[in-house]
Amino acid sequence: MWRSLFLLLGISLPCAVTADVRHYVAALDESQWRIAESSRIRCSLEHDIPSYGKAVFSSAAGKEQNLLFTLDMWAKPDAATTATLVSKSPSWRPGESNENITRLTYMRDFNGEVPKKAAWSMLAELDRGREPTFYYADWYNSDNKIAVGLSAANFKRKYTEFRQCLAGLLPYSFEDIAFTVLNYNPGGTELTRFSQAQLARVQEYLSQDPEVELILINAYTDSYGGRSINQKVSEKRADSVKAFFVGKGIPAERIMTEGHGETRHVASNQGDDERARNRRVVVQITKSI
Repeated sequence: MWRSLFLLLGISLPCAVTADVRHYVAALDESQWRIAESSRIRCSLEHDIPSYGKAVFSSAAGKEQNLLFTLDMWAKPDAATTATLVSKSPSWRPGESNENITRLTYMRDFNGEVPKKAAWSMLAELDRGREPTFYYADWYNSDNKIAVGLSAANFKRKYTEFRQCLAGLLPYSFEDIAFTVLNYNPGGTELTRFSQAQLARVQEYLSQDPEVELILINAYTDSYGGRSINQKVSEKRADSVKAFFVGKGIPAERIMTEGHGETRHVASNQGDDERARNRRVVVQITKSI
């Protein structure tokens, strides 16, 4: 295995590439792309780079579409490292010039990452049949130049699948639903219309994420009515939210409920708006990292 770590490389290097460059790239007959993950919370497109590692494009559910490229290296840099990323013409299309995409700095002991705009540029260049390629100098000998390329062979079909996955990502993330407050109409267990939509959103995320470990449901009431009655109402509200989740396929053993009655107010009970804030269920979600 090549043990290649990085040092600063000038942006002029791609224009001065010579036979001294050690080039890691999949040959035409071994280039493969695969969808590593496809769900409504995460999409991942991967490509193996022989004797080096793999390239990973990924995107997660969120309010805005995000995209990250990671160069997953067998040997990580042991110091901050700068490299140049270019769009390179493949060997079977001679005569085309290289085009600079960006310069990057990688942190010690971490894989190389490319931000959203440059990652989209890499996908566009691959779709054109070109090879996004990283150039840098060998950590132990700066006279030895290294190039790490992504082959465009067999790319297009998997790229289409990847884009279809991106189009289906949920428009909210785990952070958006990890702490959700649901409010109730006066009396009983009927959620407000807005909270019904919030609850459906939480359930949809839970059904997609196997890493969710625990769902805590804490229910509260306002101070109207007797204390013992309010305690029972809060327990009933917590149980009704749990029943909704279980009915949608969420395992009951992952859900804990507790009713707190009219304790722990978050507002006074002097007006309708204040009482409405106290009539609530708080859904908290934890997941494995």
